[in-house]
Amino acid sequence: MGFQVIVVGASKGGLDALRAVLSALPRDFPVPIAIVQHRLTTGGDGLLDALAKASSLPVRQVEDKDDMVEGHVYLAPADYHLLVEPGRLALSTEQPVNNSRPSVDVLFESAADAYGRGVLGIVLTGASADGARGTRRIKDLGGKVIVQSPDTADAEAMPAAAIKAAQVDQILPLERIAPRLVELCAK
Repeated sequence: MGFQVIVVGASKGGLDALRAVLSALPRDFPVPIAIVQHRLTTGGDGLLDALAKASSLPVRQVEDKDDMVEGHVYLAPADYHLLVEPGRLALSTEQPVNNSRPSVDVLFESAADAYGRGVLGIVLTGASADGARGTRRIKDLGGKVIVQSPDTADAEAMPAAAIKAAQVDQILPLERIAPRLVELCAK
């Protein structure tokens, strides 16, 4: 069974890490990708434009109840949690989780609940433990998780917390993550 969604979490240093991953994915990449990057609550940080310029895939900021389309990249808006529902994405203004909104845990847990073994989680650089609980949920429900090796991360706390929280499937240097995604998601 193939993956129905890839969920990605990043924080400190995430812009460069996300650009590195997205720029290495081919135009015909077949799986939707949902991203939580911790960011300013105002959203005036240029993140969407930077990721769109780096990627050959369409990149857009999520609007509530957006349908997921294969090969599209969806970015959580500033100050909203991003949730995966079967076939679509939703937004929430519930309380911050791990002092963050959007929260990686909220994205990962909702994806695991919606798709179980059809989820591939990616934990990138970050300076908090956000994503560790969600990593555990993805693994508990049969999904797979790849974590950026902490020694290649700008901030190692987030990948280290994910590795500690669950038996992740792979720990890879940043430059190996996109090629591995292509291998795992080939039609």
